[in-house]
Amino acid sequence: MTILIIARHGNTFNKNETPTRVGGRTDLQLVETGRDQAKKLGAWLKNKNFIPEVTYCSNLKRTKETAEIAIKELGHPQPTFPLEIFNEVDYGPDENQTEEKVIARIGKDSIQKWDEEAIVPGGWQFNPDECINNWKNFGQHILEDDQDTILVVTSNGIARFAPHLTNDFANFRNNHSLKLSTGALGLLKFEDNKWHIVDWNVKP
Repeated sequence: MTILIIARHGNTFNKNETPTRVGGRTDLQLVETGRDQAKKLGAWLKNKNFIPEVTYCSNLKRTKETAEIAIKELGHPQPTFPLEIFNEVDYGPDENQTEEKVIARIGKDSIQKWDEEAIVPGGWQFNPDECINNWKNFGQHILEDDQDTILVVTSNGIARFAPHLTNDFANFRNNHSLKLSTGALGLLKFEDNKWHIVDWNVKP
């Protein structure tokens, strides 16, 4: 049985700051609460005895830092491997804009469709089919390498397409929110010749 743990990076804004839609072109570091979330992720992995054989992240600082802190907290030092396929969505004209400005441009309906159906709003530079194929190819790769436990630290826009590994995204969407909260994780396992969602949006 192969376990795939998909975690979202920790916080990149402090409580007194106005958050923006941070995409693939905005490379922020974690703030203190984000580093704390990364430590909690590592502690959760240790408590559950999920020891990753390999840890992947994106090329963005926030995912690298989350992965490195979590692995250190876990107590099993290992390198993290950044992969471009896990880089966050490029939000086009909405990159690094406040949610108020994003809604003013594309409307609440477009945001709702993105949050509930993963339908990409107009103007965003992102190909969902390519992202889905990336997840499926990655899933096949870790199975072929016969790896037992894998950790991926990525961003919210990318993580929501991982459940396509089950080939039953509609059922997943009917039973779960697509979004992962900052610092939260999803747990998938490959058993009986298919991927299953064990849990989603777990907050360590």
